[in-house]
Amino acid sequence: MGAAPLGRPRADLSDSAFCRDLLAGLSHTPRSIAPKYFYDAQGSALFDRICELPEYYPTRTERRILERYGREMAEVIGPQADIIEFGAGSLEKIRFLLQSFEARTLPRRYFPIDISAAHLEEAARRMHVECPWLEVRPVAADYMNEAQLKRLDAATGRRVGFFPGSTIGNFDEYEAMTFLRLAARLLEGGGLLVGVDLVKDPQILHRAYNDTQGVTAAFNLNLLRRANTELSADFDLGAFAHYAFYDPRKRRIEMHLVSQCAQTVRVAGESFDFEEGESLHTESSHKFTIEGFRKLAVSAGFRPGPVWTDDARLFSVHWLGSPERGAGAS
Repeated sequence: MGAAPLGRPRADLSDSAFCRDLLAGLSHTPRSIAPKYFYDAQGSALFDRICELPEYYPTRTERRILERYGREMAEVIGPQADIIEFGAGSLEKIRFLLQSFEARTLPRRYFPIDISAAHLEEAARRMHVECPWLEVRPVAADYMNEAQLKRLDAATGRRVGFFPGSTIGNFDEYEAMTFLRLAARLLEGGGLLVGVDLVKDPQILHRAYNDTQGVTAAFNLNLLRRANTELSADFDLGAFAHYAFYDPRKRRIEMHLVSQCAQTVRVAGESFDFEEGESLHTESSHKFTIEGFRKLAVSAGFRPGPVWTDDARLFSVHWLGSPERGAGAS
């Protein structure tokens, strides 16, 4: 989509959740926007590049866990499951899980959910070619919006969720609990396989979010490019800088876009003044202890099961059993 004229009335954009949320986030102090808006087609492609960076340990570490313990995970999932992947992206990690199933226990259907429809459809087409035996039903939706998940009614078998990549860490405590409770309802009688990043040496975390090639910075700044393209914004990408740091008290990485000068930005016909050094908070990535995450899962109504980690305990994959149908979540 090409950039819209700067004079386009805000009313033309009022049905855009991105527009509503960005305007709200810019109107509050401190300023912030949900990280789900990183993932337009270009943002999704940049994130795929991040996952291959030498500094970015989560993807390769989780991949090794899936390869090493995939058979055990497949046994817990069970045969003929309907697998629902939240925030599926390029559908790469599901491949490592699928190769762990024996022929008689293969999943029946696969429902990848992602907010970036174009990126998801292309990834689903590739999956159809590579795995012709698997029924793939992509769902373009915000998986935090239960009303958008109606297409999952077709998942009539034992539902098993797959939520890799430690995306759970992007939520604050309330959002994490909201997602887990939603998942417990959606996956009633099945379970959730979820990747969780662990507390570790802050230097490892700093390098992971400040790569030497600048891909993470480009990913962060792409949010502003997207706003310019879709929301009649006039962000000067050269006037904002990527900034990421670890807060040990909150056990989280924070990513910001910091204004390099005093400036005024227009979005959908509204003006916002930035002081030099003022930032837009774009992402938090919380790190957990194993026991801390298990307690959170119990509070949401899950029954924690096996946990798999790498030898250095950088990352973990948890199996959370969901209550049987009719039992309800606590």
